[in-house]
Amino acid sequence: MTDNYYRPRGFGSFSLFPPVIKNLLIINGVVFLFQLIGQQIVTSTGLSFADILTKYFALIPLQGFMPVDGMVWHFYPWQLITYQFMHGGFTHIFFNMLALWMFGVEVEYFFGSRKFIYFYLLCGIVAGIFQLFLPPLFGEALAPTIGASGAIFGVLVAFAMLFPDRYIFIYFLLPIKAKYLIPLYILMELYFADTGGGNIAHLAHLGGALAGFIYVMIDKRSAIARNPFGNSSSSKGNIFNSFSKPSNPFKKNDGEIEDANYYEVDDNKDINVTQKDIDEILDKISRSGYQNLTDREKRILFEASKKMK
Repeated sequence: MTDNYYRPRGFGSFSLFPPVIKNLLIINGVVFLFQLIGQQIVTSTGLSFADILTKYFALIPLQGFMPVDGMVWHFYPWQLITYQFMHGGFTHIFFNMLALWMFGVEVEYFFGSRKFIYFYLLCGIVAGIFQLFLPPLFGEALAPTIGASGAIFGVLVAFAMLFPDRYIFIYFLLPIKAKYLIPLYILMELYFADTGGGNIAHLAHLGGALAGFIYVMIDKRSAIARNPFGNSSSSKGNIFNSFSKPSNPFKKNDGEIEDANYYEVDDNKDINVTQKDIDEILDKISRSGYQNLTDREKRILFEASKKMK
């Protein structure tokens, strides 16, 4: 099982998605449905139900916002979370949820479900804070902000740092490694933030990306945090070590020679893999992440993957 081709379960059936990703997809879909229906319902105030959702749950600028009805809308603290579950159209929610599915599944399996939801919401909150405080400094027009893009940018950055050599297919044709594509995407956001491209909250995207980067760097359970410059085998697979030159396997290191630990291929024959064992291991990955598996549990998954192939 190589890092470039391994995929944990979650891509074959919606019911097998990791729990946080599945629930995020459902919640965002339900809220978007309420927004669509709410556009057709007009209240006694003259506002549609969708407008009321925006008024109280979108991210309103600190200075307030005055729509066409002349009533000032105000910022409320809970909007830093609720705005992440609202979207402005089908294309907006479709591409956000597609990115969340494509990159979030493996990040959730790495972190574990509880840790992933904290990470996801934190990235969205930091993105919202950036959107509240920075646009006025650049003279941008103030308006309500909605969308999961800020949190998803944090997920993108985490994916690039944890799985740097994983290939991403642009338009399903052009393969580019995550460690090249995601930084390029961030640079594009920097450019558009400086030029004010469109009505997209580029500064929020950058805030979410920065939060994702810092979170992974200080995460004590992450191989990147334990050894950020790739000086030992514990950093294998992180974004820093992926840029380094491969070491010479025949070169001696200052007289420090020790026998390598290895498994014979036949060693795995003593493992009786059952569906119950696999389900328990996958549940453990969902709770606490792949890195917390024992050597025997990893070997069981390896055996199971060979049988599936």
